Amino acid sequence: MNKIPYGKQCITEEDIARVVEVLRSELITQGEVLPEFERTVAEYHGAKYGVAFANGTAALHAAYYALGTCPGDEVISSPITFAASVNGGLYCGATPRFVDMDPSTNCLDVNKLRDAITDKTKVITPVSYAGYPVDLKAIHEIAQEKGCHIIHDACHALGSRRDGTFGMEYVDMAILSFHPVKHVTTGEGGMVLTNSDELNEKLRLFRTHGITRDPARLRKNDGPWYYEMQELGYNYRLTDFQAALGLSQFARLKENLAARNAIAARYHEELKDCSFFELPPHLGFDAEGDTVHSYHLFTIRCCSAEVRKALHAYLRENKIYAQIHYVPLHLHPYYMDNFGFKEGDCPEAEAFYTGEISLPMYHSMTAEEQGFVIDTIKKFKI
Repeated sequence: MNKIPYGKQCITEEDIARVVEVLRSELITQGEVLPEFERTVAEYHGAKYGVAFANGTAALHAAYYALGTCPGDEVISSPITFAASVNGGLYCGATPRFVDMDPSTNCLDVNKLRDAITDKTKVITPVSYAGYPVDLKAIHEIAQEKGCHIIHDACHALGSRRDGTFGMEYVDMAILSFHPVKHVTTGEGGMVLTNSDELNEKLRLFRTHGITRDPARLRKNDGPWYYEMQELGYNYRLTDFQAALGLSQFARLKENLAARNAIAARYHEELKDCSFFELPPHLGFDAEGDTVHSYHLFTIRCCSAEVRKALHAYLRENKIYAQIHYVPLHLHPYYMDNFGFKEGDCPEAEAFYTGEISLPMYHSMTAEEQGFVIDTIKKFKI
């Protein structure tokens, strides 16, 4: 058996042909393919606008910026996430705060959220960890009460559904990622979804140096060549050939989600009797799309740190490259040194980290590959 990674891209001949078509065209960036990609993704998720960025981190940075996040503000998220979820707020000068995870969902514990909000809290950034759709409706109710904004970090949760909706009605913005291990890839890439006209305009300005050519926005107009830098923005654009890859991939999203859920169902069925780890929360799969766990990751939770370490080493010896997601964000040296976080601040997240392993999960995974992973795990001796 060849090496089995925890995740990987699947590029088809159709994908390659679509990219080559754009590479042979007049415009390979700032053309018409990118807007088509943005419209397609936004429409699927029930959003008025999609604004594409160079990567998911840039999209998060832009979202915090668009909300006016600045020094003196606080942003709240879950500690079990990739650094970018909160770093985007730090780029704007905000102070991070964390709400411990709920072990029944592995997402932010909504029951602990209200007490964590202060008069400085600007943004709540819940994460749909591993693709499990976080309870945005409940978070929205608290945010409305407390006067906070919501950025849904849905970088794991492309195409997810809870009670029939992706949840755009509950948030200011949602963030998607198109990294190669995600459901749809553009190589690197990300997107902000929003229903707000104002946020859409701010996001588009921010990703292009803060420069506009829109006659309606210009303070003066010297001619058709004229442009103005009105904000301090960044070059966070996505190319048209990347968007072409995204469009081609996105056409297979429903098939992709069904495949991932089938892989998850097999893991649940064949590993349910293993006594040395717990399986992740499982929603089932509604083919009509009412409830969809996106399964970016399939996470198990070993009974101890020692077992996790031994299992991780054993899997690698057998060319199964499982991964750990994540070192709790508040325990990274930067966060501890600069904001005073310490061990014990988020006990559920810290306990989860000591046992977590992400098993291989990608929609092109073959039955043979998954069978090898399952059989290998069953042979593991504590």
